[in-house]
Amino acid sequence: MIYEFKTYRATPGSIAALIKRFHEKTMPIFARLGIEVQYCWTSDDEPDAFFYLVGYPSEEAKKAALAAFPADPEWKAAKAASETNGPLLASQATVALKPTAFSPSPKK
Repeated sequence: MIYEFKTYRATPGSIAALIKRFHEKTMPIFARLGIEVQYCWTSDDEPDAFFYLVGYPSEEAKKAALAAFPADPEWKAAKAASETNGPLLASQATVALKPTAFSPSPKK
């Protein structure tokens, strides 16, 4: 399994709308494309940030899903509908994760 830890930083005042879009629109699209959302977080320390961990069954599946997502018509429509007052996302970062030799197996 290939894992990535992602951080989204919302534009000012947009964190609730960003999280709502992710929950209601992005997650079902991800699931359809084979992007497995493992866990999602918010933080009182960073109130304008949203964090999540995704997994892909293989490097090939990751490449295919990440190529398909921005071109997906359902995603394009959801993004456009949610951004009538401007962008929700100010920045994003991705960290590719590699397990250590002593890591326990992920729990599902």
